[in-house]
Amino acid sequence: MTAQLADRRQDHIADAIHLALADYFRDLDGEAPCALYDMVLARVEKPLLEVVLERVGGNQTKAADMLGINRNTLRKKLQTYDML
Repeated sequence: MTAQLADRRQDHIADAIHLALADYFRDLDGEAPCALYDMVLARVEKPLLEVVLERVGGNQTKAADMLGINRNTLRKKLQTYDML
């Protein structure tokens, strides 16, 4: 994959997150959000883990390598989301 294509894909992900957050704030209708950071990370992290694990056929070592994290860290995250 070229660097330019990678940049466009990252922009696409950022655009999707921006749009989702704009919708979220609109839906709050003036109410103050609570624990926004943790909520957003959880909403992004779980599907990321699901897609990567699917991509590597459930191999946690390969998934951890692809994600750039330690395998034990991956296992903790999988436990957090009840994905084991």
